[in-house]
Amino acid sequence: MDKSDSRVPFKPPRSAPDFDLLAAKADALRAEVRLRQPASLAAATAAAFTGSDFRFDFWGQPVRLTFPELRVSNVANGKELPGFHQTMVLYYFAACDGTPLTGEWVSFAELPDGRMYNTAFQGYTGRELVKRFGLDIESFRRAAEKVGGEPAGQGDAAYRFLALPRVPLLAVYWLGDEDFPSNCQILFDTSASHCLPTDACALLGSTLTRKLLA
Repeated sequence: MDKSDSRVPFKPPRSAPDFDLLAAKADALRAEVRLRQPASLAAATAAAFTGSDFRFDFWGQPVRLTFPELRVSNVANGKELPGFHQTMVLYYFAACDGTPLTGEWVSFAELPDGRMYNTAFQGYTGRELVKRFGLDIESFRRAAEKVGGEPAGQGDAAYRFLALPRVPLLAVYWLGDEDFPSNCQILFDTSASHCLPTDACALLGSTLTRKLLA
């Protein structure tokens, strides 16, 4: 299977994503994931398989994915994750092929088919962050650290976030001045297309933006 695609396709959003619409795809993804062997899934996704569930971190929080039911819940309180987050985990388990991280970053435009949707992606990610933070880069730093970002040495400020075990994102901020506006981009590891379809990467970028804005 071409890991840049998905057997349950949807187009990258041209505006802020409809998370409820995405959640409706969960059952089709569960049927796809059940076709794979648990040991193979664990190796590909860098999750620990206990015999009845997979354990891994999702946005820094320990979660469990039951097998074969394929329901995702928070380990700490046992509550199931909202439908959108369930679907993002299922996309990851359906697509991930075990390709290791490279530590090299690319823009959304450099992902498969990302160029045609890059303007929209930047509109509801980087531009929204610049609208909020503008020249106040210290507020950007505080927001990134509050939601678990790890400092990285790019731009005027950059933070790395681990959405899924093999899917890090990098938020990079370039500070502007009176003549040139600030700029911000959400970047992806070059291995991202081996873990998620480009559509899902767009939604993770939107999720990270919402975390930073909150």
